[in-house]
Amino acid sequence: MRAGFDVVQGALELIQPHEQWDYNNTLGAYVTSTATTSSSLNGGTGSDDVRSGEQGNKGLNLIALLFECAVAISVDNLGEAHRMVLELTQMASPYSPSCGERVVAYFAKAMASRVVNSWLGVCSPLTNHKLIHGAFQVFNNISPFVKFAHFTSNQAILEAFQRRERVHIVDLDIMQGLQWPALFHILATRMEGPPHVRMTGMGTSMELLVETGKQLLNFAKRLGMSFEFHPVVKKFGDVADLSMLQIRRGDALAVHWLQHSLYDATGTDWKTMRLLQELNPRIITLVEQDISHEGSFLDRFVGSLHYYSAIFDALGAFLPSDDNSRHRVEHSLIHREINNVLAVGGPGRSGEDKFRVWRSELGRNGFLQVPMSGNSLAQGQLILNMFPPTHGYTLGQVDGTLRLGWKETALYTASAWTCHVSR
Repeated sequence: MRAGFDVVQGALELIQPHEQWDYNNTLGAYVTSTATTSSSLNGGTGSDDVRSGEQGNKGLNLIALLFECAVAISVDNLGEAHRMVLELTQMASPYSPSCGERVVAYFAKAMASRVVNSWLGVCSPLTNHKLIHGAFQVFNNISPFVKFAHFTSNQAILEAFQRRERVHIVDLDIMQGLQWPALFHILATRMEGPPHVRMTGMGTSMELLVETGKQLLNFAKRLGMSFEFHPVVKKFGDVADLSMLQIRRGDALAVHWLQHSLYDATGTDWKTMRLLQELNPRIITLVEQDISHEGSFLDRFVGSLHYYSAIFDALGAFLPSDDNSRHRVEHSLIHREINNVLAVGGPGRSGEDKFRVWRSELGRNGFLQVPMSGNSLAQGQLILNMFPPTHGYTLGQVDGTLRLGWKETALYTASAWTCHVSR
């Protein structure tokens, strides 16, 4: 049952997070009018209609209580927020057939963490990268979002590497390197012959990086392609000396960054920007989530509820509510992202300025946009065709970028950039 998505989106349309608003007058009116409309459409008769109405009313009540809890947190009324969080966690299940109820369940968990952090200043739990990487691979298999990022970026990199004999890719958060075998295959079959490929993979675990390097090396050998892998256990923004990346003069250099909210992969934004300028790559491929991490708690709450309800709805359109893969992705990935957007930091949030939209900052700092080509668009459409129902997804070229969304909500934007004088 996916009616919960429409309930969430309808409520969000009535709220402007940057303005003062009255919960009772705004959301309460929405709940009343929607319940009345639902009742009149159902005609008020029949057991199925009654059950549907009861489920709809439950969803409306959950969303209303969730908003009220967010307002309490935003004004530091933690006692009242705690009471509502307890009520929400008892009412909403992450296993529910209702998309809206699943969303509320995970948001309630994140807000519970926020309340505890605000009271006690508890640090965030350590990141289990093996667990995240495993769930990320499942996410790659059950939805088009990861594949969209991989294939559109690969196409831009392929075009930048034309007729180059030595190429170097710096992946700012390589994980398992899922996207690179497809690029290797195309490079290995070039008319002019395969280039020598060098890859610098950045991450937080040498063990995981070495394993990724072995997998990529074995794949390259099967293709008869010359390949080197250099692991760097460091956040890109924390690199003190670019010699750590072992950049070689004469190599065509590409930098790839698939952004997410699972953990901080790159460190300080301004340092990351400065290092990108120093690297002077031939191409930067960037895939951004269309969600903001800046602003007040209420700003982030409204934006993330809008964003993640669309993600949940897209997964629910492709997989049944009891699917184990769907639950693994929701629990291990999406829940963690929601928690990082809402809960991590609390009053001790770093206050460090984060770029709202990285592609805008690249344009302001000396980088030139490389319009995503028609071939990249075709790659994106092929990916969507693998995941019915395709009618829910939206894919289009917007100001030189490629944007993937679900219904009316933009979710991921892919763009490519180069320096004025690049390698």
